Amino acid sequence: MTVRILLCDDHAVVRAGLLALLGSVDGIEVVGEAGGGEEAVAMAAKLEPDVVLMDLQLGSGIDGVEATRRIASPRVHVLVLTTYDTDADITRAIEAGATGYLLKAERPEELFAAIRAAAEGRTALSAPVAGRVMDRMRGAAGPTLTERERDILSQLAHGLGNREIARALFISEATVKTHLGRIYAKLGVDTRAGAVAVAKEQRLLP
Repeated sequence: MTVRILLCDDHAVVRAGLLALLGSVDGIEVVGEAGGGEEAVAMAAKLEPDVVLMDLQLGSGIDGVEATRRIASPRVHVLVLTTYDTDADITRAIEAGATGYLLKAERPEELFAAIRAAAEGRTALSAPVAGRVMDRMRGAAGPTLTERERDILSQLAHGLGNREIARALFISEATVKTHLGRIYAKLGVDTRAGAVAVAKEQRLLP
């Protein structure tokens, strides 16, 4: 199956380079090129390409994120191709419906593979972008505490000392200290007050 491509980039030289590059590959056909967001939206509606290669910064008019929001559909997939890899750019593009997010520094083979993946509706991310997405997901999920660590953290929040926590949970003070060390390490703190503050901020307390 030939993948039909619409290019959207406000730099004519970049579009010419992509046109020449993609024109040398079997199974990929460039059916149109747009220099701005509004033009890309109109051409996508008219040509119904399989994939739109979308830059994010498009000069005047709507940007690549808004163009993606207007274009993306079950039939037309948007693959972002840009030099920008900030968390904000990645998040906005994905939330707008982009199927993939690729950096212009990628090797041609990576671009070709990403285009074919996007045409099938599969996610395609540059390695640096995938790493940032995973880091954000890990951060959003917060640290993982064991049930015992949560129990001790809860006692800390009530102002109990090590000896009182040990009595309340029927464990030794040495065990309490061991768990506290692990809790501090996971939360990135070194004080009891800091542990409680971070736990409240990340909603780790009942």
